[in-house]
Amino acid sequence: MTDRWSDSLSLLCRWIVGVVFLYACIDKLAHPVAFAQNIANYRLLPMPLLHPFAWLLPVLEAVVALALLAGWQRRGAGFLAAGMSAVFIGAIGISLLRGLDISCGCFQTSGGHGVGLDLMLRDVGLLAASLVPMVAPTDRWSLDGRRCREH
Repeated sequence: MTDRWSDSLSLLCRWIVGVVFLYACIDKLAHPVAFAQNIANYRLLPMPLLHPFAWLLPVLEAVVALALLAGWQRRGAGFLAAGMSAVFIGAIGISLLRGLDISCGCFQTSGGHGVGLDLMLRDVGLLAASLVPMVAPTDRWSLDGRRCREH
């Protein structure tokens, strides 16, 4: 029963996080210049890093999303998703402390959701869901489920 619960919870969390990250990367990949402006609005990165980061982040989101959805390297993908979520939480927190009135750039490069406490709480939930595939002892529906059980 415990393995079945672990399998189901890991699958659910993998799919939730995977779908969110996949959806989040689509508009960013389509509009990298606008996404670079979203990043610039946070005032956290030096100018020379904006465009490389605006390209790299959505590509990383896509790779992590596909890995989570397929269950390939679920622990590593969960770790990367948790790390990105933690960075997003930090950026939101810093923006709130600075009193910035900006769009998060999460799912839309134009307009979109404003940075606020509700956004931070959503990302905390995403962080928590990202941790489940990392710590779940089994996930029989993942591509690496058997290997994880053996180690």
